Order: sequence, then structure tokens, then C-alpha cells
Amino acid sequence: MDWAFDNSFHDSMEGFYAPAEAAKPSAPKLLIFNHALAGRLGIAVGDATEEQLARIFSGEEMPGGATPLALAYAGHQFGHFSPQLGDGRALLLGEVVAPDGARFDIQLKGSGPTPFSRNGDGRAAIGPVLREYLMSEAMAALGVPTTRSLAAVATGDRVQREHAHPGAVLTRVASSHVRVGTFQFFAAHFGADHVVQLSDYVIRRHFPDLVDTNNPHLALLNRVIGLQCELVAQWLGVGFVHGVMNTDNVAVSGETIDYGPCAFMDRFSVNTVFSSIDANGRYAYGRQPQILHWNMARFAEALLPAIHAVDPTDVEAAKDIINEIPERFRTAWHAHIRRKLGLKDIADDATLIDNLFDALEGHGVDFTSFFRALAMLLRGDGSMLERLLPAPDAMAPWIGDWWEHIEREELGPLEIADAMDAVNPVYIPRNHLVEAALGAAEAGDLAPWLELLEVVRHPYMPRPAWALFAGPAPIEFGPYKTFCGT
Repeated sequence: MDWAFDNSFHDSMEGFYAPAEAAKPSAPKLLIFNHALAGRLGIAVGDATEEQLARIFSGEEMPGGATPLALAYAGHQFGHFSPQLGDGRALLLGEVVAPDGARFDIQLKGSGPTPFSRNGDGRAAIGPVLREYLMSEAMAALGVPTTRSLAAVATGDRVQREHAHPGAVLTRVASSHVRVGTFQFFAAHFGADHVVQLSDYVIRRHFPDLVDTNNPHLALLNRVIGLQCELVAQWLGVGFVHGVMNTDNVAVSGETIDYGPCAFMDRFSVNTVFSSIDANGRYAYGRQPQILHWNMARFAEALLPAIHAVDPTDVEAAKDIINEIPERFRTAWHAHIRRKLGLKDIADDATLIDNLFDALEGHGVDFTSFFRALAMLLRGDGSMLERLLPAPDAMAPWIGDWWEHIEREELGPLEIADAMDAVNPVYIPRNHLVEAALGAAEAGDLAPWLELLEVVRHPYMPRPAWALFAGPAPIEFGPYKTFCGT
């Protein structure tokens, strides 16, 4: 296999990581390989066999040019600061430069203990591995910035949690794995010089246009906040609940990272929580914008030594940027929801948008299907909307207001409907389908998971054969809880 490794973090950031090696799996077996993503990365697999791929993507063999390491970082976990976390079960093999010049990290997740494992085994079970693969590929298909999944390999070993599970390794691809928690670690333990070095590296790698600004570190804060506002707005737009928005799970590149206790809503509820460990609803669906604000304030605190080193007066500018986050998020969110509703930027649509979510909550409407039903209504077919609502006139006042806005648009109803269908999915990873697929995979049958993966990779085009993938869970499925998977 041909890998275009160019390991800038390893070569220029010594002291920001610990060298590490993967544990040897007993019987690696390839579960899936993402050939399309490999092509995007410029990784030529050639005539490599599944056995060879399994050895490489389980960590049994290192590809030429790899410099395996575990990254150091800290993080606020459920609001409490943990001064040292780090990659406890992940190895960064290195960075590849794609044919178009874009740089990507290649990381093994679940490949064994590292210096940051904190007495953990560093392993991963097949369920969490396949969940992350499925969820990250679904998010990519939805157009949401995300890490990606290149491969999943069964190790042949058992991983002991509450019960013994088949072990597996995920190969994760990211623009980088630098997190807010990375900045927190070096701010807490080493001070300004290390924060400046890390900030300079991130700017060169991700945002080279900021190099010549008056205070690049202040500009970095502003840029990352903008990316996070857009990201969380997109999460809300597809009904996604991350579940564990700790600062060590916030990538400064603006990508969704760490698919642990995440899930998508069926019935809309602003207080939806899926994580079994989020007893107080800190990371509920509707709390995600507030947590975004809180996390970015922590990022600012970690960056302040670098900002201050350039110009002490810019500390006040950093505070102003943080204070502007709620309005910046609301702007991003309204722009996103307007597209879902088929509307342009109309001055008086804020009330319409706010009232929509009150109505969805009050009537327990399926979030994903509702927007497709609105588009069908524009085509003169109200049957889908009738099926979704508890009574035919349940949302009549809101729908009437929405129609008034639609009538002011320049485009006609059919064109608006087509535009709505381009941004409102038919298929998401419905929770009951995910659980059924993961259960079958753990029992040795990968076919249901592969079928679900194919569906969520094509979220916008309805197909009659996929009708069962478009609806919410049956009542007997009950309340849904997800688990971290570590």
C-alpha cells in the first residue's frame, strides 16, 4: 500500500505527545474498508488482500512512514476539569496529504493501551466501533462536518465491559485531532510558550489566512467559534444529540468528533437526552448551543496567554468575542432552519421559527419526517403531514403562517419543495435500526448493519425498497439510552 505520510505534528511538536505502539490482535479480520474515502485520501490499496488490510488497520503491522503516537490533552468533563486525559485507546499513525493538498490524520481507535490509558485496557468493542463508523458516515452524507471512518477490523479478542464483547479497531480520519482540551492541557501544565506554539501550529495547518493578522491567536479564537456555531446549528437541524460535549471532544477544526453516546431524535423534544451518564441533561438537544458557548469560553481561557503575549489589550477583545456567541449562533441557526423551511432571509421569520419548535414539541411530531411532509404539502399532497400529526388541524395556525411566508418568496411552490428536499433527509440512523444492526453484528451477522450503512449514505433520495428505514421506532422500542462505549 502507498501512503503519502507527511507527519508534521510528530516532526514539529515534540513534547505534545507520547510515542506509543499498538497491541497485537490475536486474529484480525477486516469488517469493512471505505474504498471511496481511501481514494479521497490518495491511499492506494492496489491488490492488497483483506488479510493484509486487516493487519494494517488493526495495528498488527505499521505502514511505511507511520510514526505512532498518543496525543496529550485535558478537558472539562460534565463541567469538571480533568487536567490529564489524552489518547487512552487511540494511536495517531501519521498524516497523509491527499491529491488535492488537504492534510488528514489517520488514527487507530481501540488499538490497545497508551501512556494515557489511566489503567484502562485501551480496547474497543465491536458495537461502539461500528456505531462510530455508521454515525460518522451518515453525518458526512448529510453534509455535516465530521471525522470519517476508513476501516473497521475485528481483533479476534474479547473486550470485558459489563459483559465480554468481540473486540474491534476503528480507523478514524480527521483534519486533525487537536481539541480544545489540547490547548487546556498545555495552558494548565506549561504556560504561554507552549500555548503559542500549539496555536501557531493550528493556524499554519488549518487557517493559514490568519498568519498575518494583527493577533493571529485572537483571530484563531474568532474562527473556531464561527466553525462551532455553524456545526452545532447543523446538529440541531438534523436532530442530532452529541451526548458528551466535553471540551476534550471539541475539535478546533470544526468537525464532529467522538461518537460515543450520540443519537438522532425521532419525536421532537428540546430536552431529549440519550446518554446513560447524562443524568442532569447537561448535553440535551436544546442545551447544545449553551454548551457551545461554555466550551468556547474555556477555549478562550486557554488561549489567553497567547493572545496576551501579542497584545495585552486584546484580552478585552477576546471577552467581547465570547459575549457575542449567542447572537452568532442564533444567526447560524436561523439561516439553517430557513433553508429547511424553504425561506429566504425574511426580517419577520424569527417568530415563525421559534413558534415552530413550540408546536413540534407540543404535538410530539417526528422531527425528520416533518420537513419532508411540508415539501409534499407544497406539491399539493398533505397525506404525509396528516399521518404525522395527532389531529388534522394540530399545527394549522403555524402552517398558515408558514404559507404566508412561502407566498412572499420569489420561487414557486414546486421549486421551493425541491430545494427543501435537497437539505431535509428522508433517512437518518434511526435508533431502533441502529440497535438492531449492532446487535446482529455482535452476534456475527453484519448484513443488517451493511444495509443500514448503505441507506444512511443516501439520505435525500426516497426509495420504495427503503420504506421501513424512514419511520420512527415502534412504541414497544421504549425510551432509548446510549452508552459511552469505553
